Amino acid sequence: MHASSLNTLTQLPRRPLGLSAGGLKWGATFWAPLLLVMLGLLTLPTLSIWTSWLEWNLEQSQVMVQMLQTVLPEYAWTSLLLCVGVAAGVMLMGTGSAALVTLFEFPGKRWLEWALLLPLAMPAYVVAYAYTDFFQYSGPLQVSLRSALGLEGALWPDIRSTWGAMLVFTVTLYPYVYLLARTALLEQSQHLSEAAQLLGATRWRRIATISLPMARPAIAAGTALALMETLADFGVSSYFGVQTFTAGIYKAWLSMDNMWVAGQLATVLLTVVAVLLALEQHQQRRIRYGQTRVSRSHARQATLHQQSPWMSAALLTLGLIPLVLGFLLPTAVLLWSWWSNPEPIDASRFAHWTWNSLRLAGVAAFAAVGLALALAIHKRIRRDRLSALSTQWVSLGYAIPGAVVVVGILMPMMLLRQQWPESTWSFAITGTSMGLIWAYMVRFTSVAMQSIESGYARVPLALDETARTMGMVGWKLLTRVHLPLLKRSSAAALLLVFVDVMKELPATFVLRPFNSDTLAVVAYQLARDERLGEAALPSLALVLAGLIPVLLISRSLNSSTTLTAQS
Repeated sequence: MHASSLNTLTQLPRRPLGLSAGGLKWGATFWAPLLLVMLGLLTLPTLSIWTSWLEWNLEQSQVMVQMLQTVLPEYAWTSLLLCVGVAAGVMLMGTGSAALVTLFEFPGKRWLEWALLLPLAMPAYVVAYAYTDFFQYSGPLQVSLRSALGLEGALWPDIRSTWGAMLVFTVTLYPYVYLLARTALLEQSQHLSEAAQLLGATRWRRIATISLPMARPAIAAGTALALMETLADFGVSSYFGVQTFTAGIYKAWLSMDNMWVAGQLATVLLTVVAVLLALEQHQQRRIRYGQTRVSRSHARQATLHQQSPWMSAALLTLGLIPLVLGFLLPTAVLLWSWWSNPEPIDASRFAHWTWNSLRLAGVAAFAAVGLALALAIHKRIRRDRLSALSTQWVSLGYAIPGAVVVVGILMPMMLLRQQWPESTWSFAITGTSMGLIWAYMVRFTSVAMQSIESGYARVPLALDETARTMGMVGWKLLTRVHLPLLKRSSAAALLLVFVDVMKELPATFVLRPFNSDTLAVVAYQLARDERLGEAALPSLALVLAGLIPVLLISRSLNSSTTLTAQS
């Protein structure tokens, strides 16, 4: 999620807290070039895919024309249809859930507030495996219904389809809308609702004409985030056989062996994602503006409407639907598949997959958090154009689909191998874990950066001025003031990146070294081979890892709710 950084606690004139004291005079000549190198490594994959258009020739034009006449219209139409369906689904489910727990009072509401976040712990491709096992023709649901009702044939269309992918993405991505919409509803001013009530507006009219319209920027921002995740997906579309742009990029590279076409398709996908990212950032600015306006009018939680027993039961049932579809049902199916699997996975192999996942996630998490800390500290102390530029570029990383990152890394490596066949640099990147760590850094440094900047926003700049008057500059300022105050944010960033890397599939699937399968890759391969029982254990391990940050998010959300209620 994109956290807002609010450093408006003081307007005293300041000079940059440079690294000119404490033995850090080398900072200006060493620190900036080092950050430039790191920034170049993070942006190279994104920039390199645009060079694919430099290889536009007769052969490439013929390939593109052939694709335009055959598969590209299907890629575009399927991706568009999928985005429209997912947008409608997450807006309905996320906004409805947020309004339910924010504007109404009923038994079980406090528990439901944080439980609705649990689908965030479920990777979409894991839900796809569970739904296939449960809803397919030979699954337990259809078999039971045919037996009980005396019916024959399939009772509904195959879950492995575009509508099935819409369902999977909706039940796993609606928490993006739920989080932002719930926060927006909590921070609305009560005075508007009370004024409408005095004018005779009914409860449902106040919700429809005041509460939900005021939350539109938050709903739009959450929907944009969900659509970026949908377009970046590889596991669900590949497993369900849905012909999306991401699947087309992998086919162009792996099946057609044409990296230039893959790069050109990646630029199209990246352009669409950039538009969605611009929309999300625009809506985030509107959210922050709305929060500032509301805070000045002494906002507090809107009036909660007490319900009759029957209405309370109906509201609780509605609130349980997203939770059941997005978390409880997939978890139950995976547990049953694992328990009933007659051929359990070998413990040593499972330990090997787990160790690879933990090793890669740990290295990537520490590297991403270290770089994020360096960039955030440089931005805090130097406050120059390099700091602003580096922060902006890094923040784009999470929005870049894994397929684009893979193509962006492999393209320069292929060119390097063509120009210098005897060079071992390309093998050092693609034949070891270095390429994979590089891809993780490109995608997830922004996650760490958001958490670190959120922590820095709570450290007033006046504190730096006070420390300077006491002789704390340079390393003393960093080690005695900044870093101790950033411990919690750094730990949260480390955990978030760790879990994101554990669940990451597209880049890991292509860039992993030999004999370095992870839990995500193994779960995908076993499910693709119709060995869903064996895929259950690694899938459950990924879900268990994802529960940790979700619980932290729910704790933070509950804390902010308490503060809002007290304001």
